[in-house]
Amino acid sequence: MDLLTGLLTTAFLAGGVLALAAMGEVLAERVGVVNLGAEGLIAMGAITAVATVSAYPSPLVGFLAALCVGALFGALFALATVTIRANQVLCGLALTLIGTGLAQTIGKSYSGMPVAATFQGVEMPLLSKLPVIGPAFFSQNILVYLIYIILPFGLSYLMFRTRHGMNMRAVGENPAAADAAGIPVTLFRFGYVCAGAALAAGAGAYLVLAFVPAWSDGVVAGRGWIAVALVIFAGYRPIPAALSGLLFGFITALGFVGQARGWPIAPAFLSMLPYAGTIAFIIVPVIAWQRMRRLMAAPAALGQPYFRSVR
Repeated sequence: MDLLTGLLTTAFLAGGVLALAAMGEVLAERVGVVNLGAEGLIAMGAITAVATVSAYPSPLVGFLAALCVGALFGALFALATVTIRANQVLCGLALTLIGTGLAQTIGKSYSGMPVAATFQGVEMPLLSKLPVIGPAFFSQNILVYLIYIILPFGLSYLMFRTRHGMNMRAVGENPAAADAAGIPVTLFRFGYVCAGAALAAGAGAYLVLAFVPAWSDGVVAGRGWIAVALVIFAGYRPIPAALSGLLFGFITALGFVGQARGWPIAPAFLSMLPYAGTIAFIIVPVIAWQRMRRLMAAPAALGQPYFRSVR
């Protein structure tokens, strides 16, 4: 029982980074923009949070600062891909390189230092007393509730139960038809790219303020690329994206517990599990169940710049 509770506790914490970044990527890709800069955005969010709480020891302020920096980088990315219509893949790779490089440069003075302030657990009355799930989920910090309850269900309602969400999905499926119907395609794309980038940077802040309370050059460890892959696995939907993050958090927790308990498995293999799982959970379901091809289909206009003169 204690082992399962510990696994779930670590899974919720570890999966929060992936879930938040994946939901940010869902926002961008639903309006037709591929943002491969998640790795750089997470790194910038993490170092922004570390630097902010060093100057002003409030984890909430650090998290909000990371959101603002993410939105700023998202605006630059949107300017290039949505307004100027540059290649989205190349711009995303450039954003990753710029973000990780800049974060490493800024982070030299913070390397190895513990974070000055972190989010603390908040016990939910009565619910935290439930066996197994109570201490594992209902005693977590406030960001965990935001990531697994408020954001996925709120974004899902917005996308699939409102006219605004219908317009948003129309922009990603057929921007020419959306434009003809009076929907501001450029505004939708620009706004949701910025919002998605802000959430990715927020995932970086969560990483250092709630999960790994210290900055190092390799702290992101490829989580941005896993988050991009999770969007495909989740079928470009917020709730499955959050659940996918939790699943990979559980895989990460298995690696941690295995190393801590001295399981007779090579540590390198345990560390590899999240990355191997990324490949397996995208390829295997599609091969095993052909219907998954339709459920996991990307928006029709994903990655395509929109030119009003071309219809």
